[in-house]
Amino acid sequence: MALKIRTFFLYVSFSVISFAAVYLIFISTASDHLHRRRSSVFTNSVQLNEIATQSIANVSVLFPSWEASVILSPEIGGDRNCTSVYCLFDTKEFSPARFSGTMTCPDRKTYTCQLPKRVLRRLPFRQPVLTQSPDEYKLISNLLPATAPELLRWNFIVYDVTETENDVVLFAKGINNRQGVNRSPTEFKCLFGDDTVNGVTSSVTSSVQEVFRCQRPDLTAFGHSQSQSPVKVSLLILKSKQVVPSVAYLSSQRKIAKGGTKSLLCACTMVYNVAKFLKEWVIYHSKIGVDKFILYDNGSDDDFNKVVDLLKSKGYAIEKRFWLWPKTQEAGFSHAVLQAKTTCKWMMFIDVDEFVYSPTRASSKPSKLLLQSILPAKPYGQLTIHGYEFGPSNQTTHPLTGVTQGYNCRKEVENRHKSIVLLEAVNESLLNVIHHFKLKDGYKSKKVNIGTVVVNHYKYQAWAEFKAKFRRRVSAYVVDWTRSVNLNSNDRAPGLGHLAVEPNGWEEKFCEVYDNRLKRLTQRWFGRPEGRSGFHMDGQNI
Repeated sequence: MALKIRTFFLYVSFSVISFAAVYLIFISTASDHLHRRRSSVFTNSVQLNEIATQSIANVSVLFPSWEASVILSPEIGGDRNCTSVYCLFDTKEFSPARFSGTMTCPDRKTYTCQLPKRVLRRLPFRQPVLTQSPDEYKLISNLLPATAPELLRWNFIVYDVTETENDVVLFAKGINNRQGVNRSPTEFKCLFGDDTVNGVTSSVTSSVQEVFRCQRPDLTAFGHSQSQSPVKVSLLILKSKQVVPSVAYLSSQRKIAKGGTKSLLCACTMVYNVAKFLKEWVIYHSKIGVDKFILYDNGSDDDFNKVVDLLKSKGYAIEKRFWLWPKTQEAGFSHAVLQAKTTCKWMMFIDVDEFVYSPTRASSKPSKLLLQSILPAKPYGQLTIHGYEFGPSNQTTHPLTGVTQGYNCRKEVENRHKSIVLLEAVNESLLNVIHHFKLKDGYKSKKVNIGTVVVNHYKYQAWAEFKAKFRRRVSAYVVDWTRSVNLNSNDRAPGLGHLAVEPNGWEEKFCEVYDNRLKRLTQRWFGRPEGRSGFHMDGQNI
């Protein structure tokens, strides 16, 4: 009996020891596997986080067209080579990101991506992650933060800054929203730095439209020189203690350079996808007195950059400025006055579909004196030139020989005027309305007789061209044609309404007077007979 008991206990002990050994082996193996798995997960997470850290944009802004403008961090700079880029949203959807251009001082690449439909149904709208391939999307999607920062809204933001010799000028949306109604500068402070605790403030001296002038701050409070690191600039609304979101940075490169030789007459315009029109416009106006062209590019995605480079290679003086911001024509022109004051004496503000023409010189040869000879002396600081609006003139596509050849039928009554401005005469507020500026005390405007100089405005072109224009209005204070508001405004196409649907008989609309004067002039200046096809215009093949 005792032997059986001892045998039973030995069996149980052996079983326990065996089970313990197996359990220890299992635990050891599992622990090692878990360690390796954790190590692998950790390594992958590090790699993914490195990808995400390199790819996440510094900030994204929601534009009115339901597009996110993604602005890379200044630390990434403008040299990063991103060819195929995508936006990943918090719904785990993605959309292709189109390179828009590079903001300068500091250099920041920008991309534009359309918001997916599911994103539009989820409030608030969150900032996307920017990455270089859909495969990275699949990896990074598991690392998206539970709550990404909200998209900054385009209707409330500080978007640009310029430093003059005497002050700092901010450009901001969402403060003075109605034309002619401006909040007092005493309601604000300019904020230099990321927040009110660590930043520096200065007084706002002027608040007009989207332009805010600030006293120069003492940036030594940051503990480093301005040239070493850009400083974010914003507006502080004093009553609510609210800081306006900002994507604007002040750096030493933002300061306007002084000195150098001034061009007598420059021309400035804001453009988007005008490659097919640009050569004709530049070549013509350079012949009649424009020394230099300043183009504010709204993120064109056609051959605009190639055409500019081509024209520059042929000797035309062109300065291209990347200006991402939609519906900021007035602010862009104010910015141009600041930036060009040291390089241009007079500035002509017209659009690429507008051509200045002198009926009294219809038989003359091209001459720089045509425009430069009409520039007046003090007390005049601005010339206003009236214009005619041309219709489609039975064109159904863009005329290969150019707009001055293709469109020759217009409305009978003259329309709004454009201007040539003496830059030193512009009021410090930089206020401008429909291409003309408020002037300093002591200066006044002078109207040019429409029989002497006129603007041919090729406003209503072939439907495909007009439809493209229909989508984008550049003025901050003009209602978009696509909105059913103020349908009788002079800024709308008569009878078109708010839908981009071609009206019956569009090609014959707005044709009240046939006017071939500029057509014949440009044929004589730039054309040459070419077989049965008619004329070949200089600039078509340069």
